[in-house]
Amino acid sequence: MTTPKHAPELTLVIPLYNESEVLPQLLARLDAALPKLGADTEVILVDDGSGDGTAELIDRACRERPWCRGVMLSRNFGHQIAVTAGMQHARGRAVAILDGDLQDPPEVVAEFHAKLKEGYDVVYAVRRQRKEGILKRAAYALFYRLMRALSTIPIPLDSGDFCVMSRRVVDRINAMPERHRFVRGLRSWVGYRQTGHEYPRSARAAGESKYGFSKLLKLAFDGIFTFSEAPLQWSMQFGFLVSAVSFAWGAYIVLWRLFVPGATSLPGWATLTVGMFFLGGVQLFSIGILGEYVGRIHNEVKGRPLFIVERTVNFDDR
Repeated sequence: MTTPKHAPELTLVIPLYNESEVLPQLLARLDAALPKLGADTEVILVDDGSGDGTAELIDRACRERPWCRGVMLSRNFGHQIAVTAGMQHARGRAVAILDGDLQDPPEVVAEFHAKLKEGYDVVYAVRRQRKEGILKRAAYALFYRLMRALSTIPIPLDSGDFCVMSRRVVDRINAMPERHRFVRGLRSWVGYRQTGHEYPRSARAAGESKYGFSKLLKLAFDGIFTFSEAPLQWSMQFGFLVSAVSFAWGAYIVLWRLFVPGATSLPGWATLTVGMFFLGGVQLFSIGILGEYVGRIHNEVKGRPLFIVERTVNFDDR
């Protein structure tokens, strides 16, 4: 996609899933924040198959606000796919991504956009504070550091999807066909000039987080297995280490039986059994790692579309 002739200067992409409690507050904050941007702006609200009336609220918002657009997906495809759908419908010369729960404050977008005008292609958010519990904060910190250690490209620490990107970065991400999307990783992979911008991350304005443990774990797996082959390499290296130790132990047993007088029996069946179970677990774990990569290959070769749009709202002026 290229920039349309009469494109807005900035597009805000906001994915929503069952956010009927917080959406009125989000719209009120946008009403106050957009005039301060000093830029022609459109807002794309992506309904990711909500079942709580979020789609109806988006319809109403689009009728009342000419800058508001709606993209309704046919079912729940997941947060990263909803972000991708919004990016593919964005027309702006710059595109901002922020969550709809108001943990990413719309008022900060002006600061990001001003930074972009200094010559950067990506201005990404660096979370200075988080309002989640200590266990969740620790899990996030561990993931980002593990991801940075494993990835073949530098992925900034403590940076989520909240960012503002230039048109050329958005076009290149949109052109990537992969199905297991990890947008902040794709953003880093594209390159160009990128910089971080610190901001305090707020608590949710209303409702409960839709990102449970299983979804966070899936996102972590997508990030690790999409941008790193290190788990496969570690599996091979550990297998080589275990084989070398086993060979050395076997050689020791043979020499012990041949040269130690009276060596007729070797106790330790419990140890042997534990070792067999341990090696069996290592094998299953290694097969599981291999299965993650094979499963992703299987999903890629099927060639299904990333998402299905049921309908759009307020896009007639294209």
